[in-house]
Amino acid sequence: MRIVIAEDDALLREGLTLLLRAESLDVVAATGNASEFLAAVDAHRPEVAVVDVRMPPTFTDEGVLAAVEARRRHPGLAVLVLSAHVEQTFATELLVGGAGGLGYLLKERVGHVQQFLDALRRVVAGGTAIDPEVVAQLLTRVHADRGLDRLSPRELEVLALMAEGMGNGAIARRLVVTEGAVHKHIRAVFAKLDLAPADDSDRRVTAVLRYLERSG
Repeated sequence: MRIVIAEDDALLREGLTLLLRAESLDVVAATGNASEFLAAVDAHRPEVAVVDVRMPPTFTDEGVLAAVEARRRHPGLAVLVLSAHVEQTFATELLVGGAGGLGYLLKERVGHVQQFLDALRRVVAGGTAIDPEVVAQLLTRVHADRGLDRLSPRELEVLALMAEGMGNGAIARRLVVTEGAVHKHIRAVFAKLDLAPADDSDRRVTAVLRYLERSG
C-alpha cells in the first residue's frame, strides 16, 4: 500500500510516517502543504492519501480542496482526511461526489492505532470511514430532517453504522442480528428516505450524505 501524507504539523507528520512504516506500509512522501501534496500524488501515484483539513497558508480548507483536486486528477485515489475538530461541512464536500474510498477521522483517533489502521484499509478497499463522533453529532440533528424523522430507532442505528463505513456483515455482528435483518432495515431506510431503486452502493452513500448535509 503506497501512501502520501499531507500534514503541516511536523511532529504529527513524522509520527504518522513512523506508525505506518512500522506496519510495513509504504509511505512514499510526507508533505507539509497542499502544493507539495499534489506534486507528490502526481509523482508517486499512491493508493491512499492521509490529509489534514487545515493547512498553510490560511489554515482553513486547503487540505480538503487539495484532496478533492487529487481525486479529480486520480479518480482511483482513496483519501482519509484528518481534523482536530468535527467539521461536517468538509466531510460533505469530500463525500458529495457519491464515490467510495473516502474517510473522515478526528486526529485523536490516530492514537487508537488499530481503529486508524482499520479506517485506512477500509477506504483503500473502496469503503467509507466516518468518525463515530461526527456520526454522534449528526444523530442529534436528524429529527429535523424530513424522511429521517420517519426512521425507527433501529433503522437510525443501522444508518449510523452505515455512516461509519460498516458493511452488512459488520453491522449484523455489532447489533447481534442476522445479515438478513440488516438487509431489511437498510431497505426500509432507503424507502423512508425516498431513495429510488438503483445501485445499492450509491443509495448507501446518499443515505450517509443525508446526515452530513444537516450541517450545512
